[in-house]
Amino acid sequence: MIKNILTSAQPITEPHEKNANASVHTAKSNAVKQVLHTRIVRTIAAQGEKMRTFVLALAAVCALAIPASAGEKKGTIGCTLLAFSNPFYKEIGDNMTAEAAKNGYDVIITDGNFDAVRQNNQIKDFIASGVAAIVIAPADSKAIGASIREANDAGIPVFTVDIGNLDPAAEVICHVATDNYAGGKMAADAMIQALPGGKGKIGIINHPEVEAVILRTDGFKARLKELGKENDIRIVADLPGLGSRDRSYAAAQDMLQAHPDIEGIFCINDPTALGAIAALEGIGKLNQVVLVGFDGQPEGKQAIRDGKIFADPIQFPDQLGREVVKMFIKYTEGEEVPKEHLIPTALYYKEDGMKDASLK
Repeated sequence: MIKNILTSAQPITEPHEKNANASVHTAKSNAVKQVLHTRIVRTIAAQGEKMRTFVLALAAVCALAIPASAGEKKGTIGCTLLAFSNPFYKEIGDNMTAEAAKNGYDVIITDGNFDAVRQNNQIKDFIASGVAAIVIAPADSKAIGASIREANDAGIPVFTVDIGNLDPAAEVICHVATDNYAGGKMAADAMIQALPGGKGKIGIINHPEVEAVILRTDGFKARLKELGKENDIRIVADLPGLGSRDRSYAAAQDMLQAHPDIEGIFCINDPTALGAIAALEGIGKLNQVVLVGFDGQPEGKQAIRDGKIFADPIQFPDQLGREVVKMFIKYTEGEEVPKEHLIPTALYYKEDGMKDASLK
């Protein structure tokens, strides 16, 4: 049976000519390894546990028999991010790619597009291709657990970035994120500052399927309670906006129609705040309702500078992208890796925007 596996792989051969191009050699070496890996995995699946030890030993011998050329990549990290429509995730992905390249790894980044089923299929593809690690910013923090458990069973380490996993049975090596709970508290401080007399009716445009947002809103409410403001600042509406501009525009319209006397809205990210701005501008109330966002994306910062958003607890997506790769490298080198690695936020006001050279 093993003989058949190896025989079927033999048409892809190594070039032995002395003047063979090094890049061709590397590509064919990798092709041989991939063919052997795929067929060996299929054999294990077909024959069961009794073949496992022998086949894995054979795989190790085959890998040693195919020399790696200088500069050959160590492997590939598979990554699925919440949505490419949000520039925040593009910045995470770009910095992951740069940090991984410095350490000899490629990164494949896919768009989850707010779709848990789509992410599940992307993770299945990563598992089938034998990636070195999987990094996820999940669309649904509970639903992602099944996919993480599949990767666990395949022996592939999983890391989450920005948004965490809420399935206790799914193992994540390290979660790298903004300190969203503390950021939510900062957002509450900003709302208190923004409302006349620190009082008024407010709404939240939410995204409750996402762990990071749950922490933000929990921190926001906890801060109001800490300061004894839960009666002065009453949350009269809490509607889902999916973290997207279009959905948040519709949520803001519904909120303003149901509560025309609302004085403030906590928007859980910048696309949410930008959707709310459009809704307020549409009814001529932008100067009557204060907005507090979250993120600090360029468009969000510009809206703060222009006086359309009062303030943002800002995140640092560049750091998130780099740090999640650093955690993976530490893990591969046998170093101790924390279960959670949090990056603090900072409040960004109009005066910060006026000094920001990156803005118009």
